[in-house]
Amino acid sequence: MLKHIDQTDSTTTILPGGLRPVLRENKKEFSHLWRETNRAFLPFDEIDTQIRKVCFILPEHFSMLSFTAAVDALVTANLVHTAPLFSFETYAVGDAKVRSDLGIEISTDGGLGDLKSCRPDKFDLIVLCGGYRCSVTENHLLSNILRSAARKDTIFAGIWNGAIPLAYAGLMDNLSCALHPDNHAFMRERFQKVSVSGNILEIESQVVTSAGPASALEMMLQLIGRLKGGTIMRAIREILSCDQVVEPGNARLLSIEENPVMPQNLLDIIQLMRANIDDPLSMDDLVACLGISRRQIERLFQNYLQTSPGRYYLELRVTYARRLLLQSNASVTDVAIACGFVTSSHFSNCFKDYFGLSPSQLREHFRKNLS
Repeated sequence: MLKHIDQTDSTTTILPGGLRPVLRENKKEFSHLWRETNRAFLPFDEIDTQIRKVCFILPEHFSMLSFTAAVDALVTANLVHTAPLFSFETYAVGDAKVRSDLGIEISTDGGLGDLKSCRPDKFDLIVLCGGYRCSVTENHLLSNILRSAARKDTIFAGIWNGAIPLAYAGLMDNLSCALHPDNHAFMRERFQKVSVSGNILEIESQVVTSAGPASALEMMLQLIGRLKGGTIMRAIREILSCDQVVEPGNARLLSIEENPVMPQNLLDIIQLMRANIDDPLSMDDLVACLGISRRQIERLFQNYLQTSPGRYYLELRVTYARRLLLQSNASVTDVAIACGFVTSSHFSNCFKDYFGLSPSQLREHFRKNLS
């Protein structure tokens, strides 16, 4: 079995949901890439726990795909921290029920009149979700509501052509704006103080705009990062961005530690490790299988993954164990065997060193909070 590197850490942190991890003398930290993979299950540094209020304004024929991408980011933020970080409400530009671009009618928390009555400046973030067939004429009540909210520290976001109502309200003057290409000509002619961008995402101090559904998720990740910090943002990205296409024709799921520019030798080593989780290969085994020297293997891991082969292999197995614990009913002993640990006590100690909780504690904690 490959040796791993011990790291000590005396920092006091809190696990998602407020549970304090058990501090151990041999407390370990995951290397960078595996830390991102396990981010949602590790103790968080102290973050702002104030529940941020988000308002979605939905016109007739709004883009359902854009809307659900944005909402999914907020819901996932609440899941990875378990204690709620965001709440959201929806308001229709017309009646309380609004029809999306898919022809699906959804019920909202009210119309614009209701939004005005509930004081829109109570929201930390107001998102205007447009769509291909959304009207580009001004709604004066909406413009007044947006101007009223702008007097506070509210952040505004526009998806697709959601920037157009912001422009009518005067909130896009002298700012760069991302919106769907179909609306570029209208925006340039109607709002000459607005700088229309060819980018899919534009981030200003108080206004963030995106061009469509594909960029809506990234827009929300950036906003969550601004409101709650990069740790939460990275945890959400790890969950929601697993199927991003790296290049045309690449339909294979890439794990976070795989880089398309990695040399084939390194990819082969990783595949060997993944195929031998229950019976870990020694360094001599890897050398024999690949026909390259120990020194070459160590150099590959250091240059491309900034870690050692032994540490990478151990963290791969611990991560695999975490997934089995939370996604199956296998006993801790069976999980230990499946992940190549000689005894369940050795496995439990190693697991606690990384996650701050024993395998059974982590399983119980997260299943309780996700039920």
